[in-house]
Amino acid sequence: MADYDYEDMDSGDGGSINFDFKGYLFKVLNLWKFVLACIGVALIIAYFINVRKQNIYKLESLISVENDQNPFFTANTSISFNWGGVSGKMGKTITTLQTRTHNEKVVDSLKSYMNYFREGKYRKIDIYKQAPFVFTPDLSQPQLLGHFIGIRFLSPSTFEVFTAFESESGSGQRYDTKERLAVSLPIGPFQQEFALGEVVNLPFFHGVVTMRHDRVIKAGQEFFMQFSNFDGVVNGYQRGINVSPFSNASASVLRLSLAGTNKSKIVDYLNTTAVILSETELERKNLYATNTIKFIDSSLNAVNTNLKDFGDEMNAFRKQNKVFDVSTEMADISSKLKEFEIQKEAENTKLNYLDALEKYLQTKTDYTSIAAPSSVGIEESNIQSSVAKITALAIERQGYEYTTRESSTIFKDLDRQIDAEKNVLLETINATKSTIRILMNSLNTNIANLEAKLSGLPEDQQEFLKIQRKLDISQEAYNLYMDKRSEAAIVKAANISDISIVDEAKDIGGGLIGPNKSLNYMMGLMLGFFIPMFLIFVIFLLDHTIHGSDEVERLSKIPILGLIGKYRYHNNLVVFEKPKSAVAESFRSIRSSLQFILNKNPREGGRTIMITSSVSGEGKTFCSINIATVYALSGKKTILLGLDLRKPKIFDDFNLTNDTGMVNYFIGESDFASVVNRTHIENLDVVPAGPIPPNPSELLMSGNMETLIAELRQTYDIIILDTPPLGLVTDALELVKYADTSIFMVRLDYTKKGMLQLINAKYRGGEIKNINFVLNFYKHKTNHNYGYGYGYGYGYGYGVYGNAYHEDDKKGIIGKIKQFLKRI
Repeated sequence: MADYDYEDMDSGDGGSINFDFKGYLFKVLNLWKFVLACIGVALIIAYFINVRKQNIYKLESLISVENDQNPFFTANTSISFNWGGVSGKMGKTITTLQTRTHNEKVVDSLKSYMNYFREGKYRKIDIYKQAPFVFTPDLSQPQLLGHFIGIRFLSPSTFEVFTAFESESGSGQRYDTKERLAVSLPIGPFQQEFALGEVVNLPFFHGVVTMRHDRVIKAGQEFFMQFSNFDGVVNGYQRGINVSPFSNASASVLRLSLAGTNKSKIVDYLNTTAVILSETELERKNLYATNTIKFIDSSLNAVNTNLKDFGDEMNAFRKQNKVFDVSTEMADISSKLKEFEIQKEAENTKLNYLDALEKYLQTKTDYTSIAAPSSVGIEESNIQSSVAKITALAIERQGYEYTTRESSTIFKDLDRQIDAEKNVLLETINATKSTIRILMNSLNTNIANLEAKLSGLPEDQQEFLKIQRKLDISQEAYNLYMDKRSEAAIVKAANISDISIVDEAKDIGGGLIGPNKSLNYMMGLMLGFFIPMFLIFVIFLLDHTIHGSDEVERLSKIPILGLIGKYRYHNNLVVFEKPKSAVAESFRSIRSSLQFILNKNPREGGRTIMITSSVSGEGKTFCSINIATVYALSGKKTILLGLDLRKPKIFDDFNLTNDTGMVNYFIGESDFASVVNRTHIENLDVVPAGPIPPNPSELLMSGNMETLIAELRQTYDIIILDTPPLGLVTDALELVKYADTSIFMVRLDYTKKGMLQLINAKYRGGEIKNINFVLNFYKHKTNHNYGYGYGYGYGYGYGVYGNAYHEDDKKGIIGKIKQFLKRI
């Protein structure tokens, strides 16, 4: 709570607001039971959160990324090539593992969109492979998404599908095409019996249920299945899998980690993702060899056709002509001619390959399907190197297409490298083609010369030698292509993936990373402590009521006359009817203090005491009645005047009516003697206020009041004036001049601090003199003020007593509970 220095504010010093930290601290100490209860509730909530949360595990695996060289790789078999070193491959591998395409393959392989559950204490528990049965879904039919489908086993061979639906339709998905479809549902409970191995063909559930190997199931056991959206599952794993280098010392080793609630699922996913990555890597690594084998196979088809045709032609020739011998000289010439023609055919094949390669480079944008130049016998190192680089860059670009935007600088850089290498290759192709054409012209000349020498032979022998040469050339070409194909197949078969599993994921216990139960308890403890502290702080800050005598001392220089304890009673005659109570003794001590004050300013006749307050409800009438009573019981002739003309109260406790009173006397309707009432309390007379007048202030300002007080001083020893609240009306100020001393009532936990500003101003201005505070509703606690133990330490005579001085008020259980709650 903020403390306001009203005196400073009134005096024009600017005012100040200071936080009463000590008051706040003792307020907290007073409410320690509330704080402790909040901490207990928070810890209980933390406990229930801990027992309801699923355990979260994190497992890891290690994979190696190396450039494993093919053992059959030689300069002459340049089909296998490197993609750019380990560091580049590491980045590519990390990217691939986090691509959607890769994770889709893993999810499809494991069918991670299909989950098995059993009923747990707080939730359905994912049991994965612990389920005693296996469901094989029909991928071509839609499965209902997000709904638990129960499977209850009726016997070792039969089961029942059960569930309940609240709507007529739901969302389903075909897992072969990943298409989302609407599914019609039967509203209400659903049950249908099936046999193990029987095809389940329901609108929302399609597949076959079979038992796992070596699993036993009991009748009545219930399990649940749930299908998830394929894309959602893939996104979850794509975001969840973490890939990072293992250490600086092992630059080629990657750590894969994944968190989840089921360790078996994590193990399978990590190991499967490594296997699929390795297979994909090997497939890409073999792409060059695969393209070469396809090219050779297409060439072999043409060569094989020619070889068959030439063989048939030779057989037909032999049938039509007799077998004859050719001279040795002619045979040698034919053999040389065959060599030149074979050489010409080889060069022609190279030229065709280069023409096709040139056209491919100029018209295509995907350069991943280029066959190896060595497959047609091109040993030009520049061509081989350029083709290998272009293919490697194209494959690298293709890998980035899964995760990188087309406008990325990565694509621009790769395209620039491909274009530069392609331009170099095209120039090399043109130069090589020119060299081949020169060689072919030379071969054509040699062939023409040899054919001229053979022209002297008979026509049938020339035809025989021609067919023989074509047959031999085709056979040579066939053998060459078969050798190249075998070479490419050996290289492909000998290739191994650059990705290998170093340490596969395995559940060996542990791996628990959440929930952090200790942290939850700590958070509960902190929240349970700080939330009530904050609430107490807010209440304290916004609370502008007076709680203790120390506050009154701090806010005003007016002295405190005494304290009146809180005492519940059915009327205001506590002093008379409960003389042994602490409240009665408090009024006796106030009487003693008043006598001391009055004796300091002696005068003849009776003494007048005015009792007022800031607002209604602060105990002004209660105090007036009991001070009058305590004086009367001491033998003083006392009269109590009800001058609160707007809200009269002094009549009911004495079994009087308010029909006549001070108002009747002021307006001249009755004389004073007729409005005075003798009470059952000896020496005490009471005059009620009477009917409520329209002009109470004017009545109190009349000369009758001054005359009356003068007369009463001659008749009575003590005159008690019960006046209206000073903070609401000005009537009380009109009566101050008749009072020898005044009492201003302050009710603790009720009177606002701002109300003291009014009385302070009037006290400093001299409008009110000889005034004292009486604190009402004082709570009998050792830490009374704000709930803390500093301030006035009133002892005997000021209303603070042990239980021995209280009357024996026996309380029941309900009373004790109420008392306990009030103490909190």
